[in-house]
Amino acid sequence: MISLKEQKAKFYKGGTLIGISKISSGREGHNTPPGKYKILQKNADHVSNIYGIWKSPDGMIVNDDVDLRKQPVPPPGLIYEGAPMPNFMRITPGGVGMHAGYIPGYPASHGCIRMPERMSQAFFHNVSVGTKVIVEP
Repeated sequence: MISLKEQKAKFYKGGTLIGISKISSGREGHNTPPGKYKILQKNADHVSNIYGIWKSPDGMIVNDDVDLRKQPVPPPGLIYEGAPMPNFMRITPGGVGMHAGYIPGYPASHGCIRMPERMSQAFFHNVSVGTKVIVEP
């Protein structure tokens, strides 16, 4: 169960609470949608095909907040690199999921539910495709 208000995730197994994690959900304009979902896909090494960075061939980051839906073609001489989303657990067909990421203490993502690395690993290894996920406002 995900609480957007509390910015916490709770993991239950057989009705018993076995894990709690702080999270960072979607920021204003990219709100995480409340609802009842199921894990649709798991990918330990997922990389976003929407969000990422533009970088030069020598590796210098030119833009660290790229949204390919707004600018699908890189500026001349730049390369797109998708944002890494380790331990990705997709809950919507549109791409919202839970994954490891930065937790600043407030909603800051593009809609996904970020968790600390260790907790994302624990969740990832203890859920299967089809596991219910409830996202509460």
